[in-house]
Amino acid sequence: MIKPTLPQGTRDFPPQTLRKRQYVLQTIREVFERSGFQPLETPAMENLDTLLGKYGEEGDKLIFRILNNGLDNPGKHDQAMAGFHQVLEGQNSRAVTERALRYDLTIPFARFVAMNHGQLSFPFKRYQMQPVWRADKPQKGRYREFWQCDADVVGSPSLLYEAELSEIYLEAFRRLGIAVQIRINHRHILAALAEACGGGRLTDITAAIDKLDKVGLEKVMEELARKGFDDAQCSIIRQYLSIEGDNEEKLTATAALLGTHAKEGLTDLRWLLTFLRRPDGSDPLTIDLTLARGLDYYTGMIFEVKALEAVMGSIGGGGRYDDLTGLFGVPGIPGIGISFGVDRICDVIEEKGMFPPSIAAGPAVLFFHLGEAEARQAWQLLLALRQQGTACEMYPEAARFDKQFKYAERRHIPCVAFLGAEEIAEQTVRLKTLATGEQETLSRDAFLQRFARP
Repeated sequence: MIKPTLPQGTRDFPPQTLRKRQYVLQTIREVFERSGFQPLETPAMENLDTLLGKYGEEGDKLIFRILNNGLDNPGKHDQAMAGFHQVLEGQNSRAVTERALRYDLTIPFARFVAMNHGQLSFPFKRYQMQPVWRADKPQKGRYREFWQCDADVVGSPSLLYEAELSEIYLEAFRRLGIAVQIRINHRHILAALAEACGGGRLTDITAAIDKLDKVGLEKVMEELARKGFDDAQCSIIRQYLSIEGDNEEKLTATAALLGTHAKEGLTDLRWLLTFLRRPDGSDPLTIDLTLARGLDYYTGMIFEVKALEAVMGSIGGGGRYDDLTGLFGVPGIPGIGISFGVDRICDVIEEKGMFPPSIAAGPAVLFFHLGEAEARQAWQLLLALRQQGTACEMYPEAARFDKQFKYAERRHIPCVAFLGAEEIAEQTVRLKTLATGEQETLSRDAFLQRFARP
């Protein structure tokens, strides 16, 4: 007998857990919809060529590849299996893996836009809520299968959308009750840093900086030295990563260090901060010059969201990608997007005990099964309750009362209803509230009114 197990980094979602995730998803969905974003879904798997080369060297290693199963050409099944063994031995895998599970929602969206740009009205605003897969090492807050919620706008270079997506973050986390810090940076500033180090090494620099929170400054500097950066270059990067202060002080220090090469990025950051500044003079966003976002496709403003009162990695992130559709032969469609890490958000809310009690609410009433004739009468009342929007159930068989009571208690159903021969004759319902033990007899109309939704 095989012992049932789950693949590492995946989870089952029992009803109570799923209700909590649905609460988070619905909260975010409402914010998206009120901002004019439209829903979209794409397939769980994409052609491998769609995904490879879009996430950087480290990202490519985390793509879950799908082994060809031979069904496309049944006569080549043995060849596919032989190729699989080549993959295990570290040889070329393209002959046996032509598809992969999606790594994120952004690249599939760019592929969708490239395929359908002639039918879309630009700017095109979409949101997407689906699972993604990454062959990462599982740990707290990091899973191999997890949900993302993305909101993206393509077809406009306007910084107004950086502002709108920032406000979406702020409003969604306000509704969820999570105190957050929204960090921003700009890829042009990172490009200016690379230029100050001699140019042409942006990917090496951002890949190293992206690990700063995990390994610390000295480990980052050691990695850069291993990649061939000399002492002078390392000194510039160390100065950059050591810039501190409020937003204005960071802007000033960065301009002094990197000069005119950083002007465009600094101008964009200043515009966004000024546009979103609150009447009391506070800034809802925080410049984080160490923010790199390791994905290669970002070209402008980049975002990351941290929960302030929980030990957790980022719970959101995104940025501008002004030519992502160009990777699919359709250049000139600028875009920007943000993503919510739903599983981590759920973990934070769970850790803080902030899920509303109403999430646990199941059926409002359980009809006891007192016999075939009685059940038929109760069934009509059950249907009437459901028609008015009240969740309710009937026990499936005429079992002992204690068994039916225990079922109601395990399901956290607050009330039970009895329709016996006496109640049927008098057109009444006997109702018991389990928390107090109180019983009352109601007319059928009064019973329906008791559970009517406001």
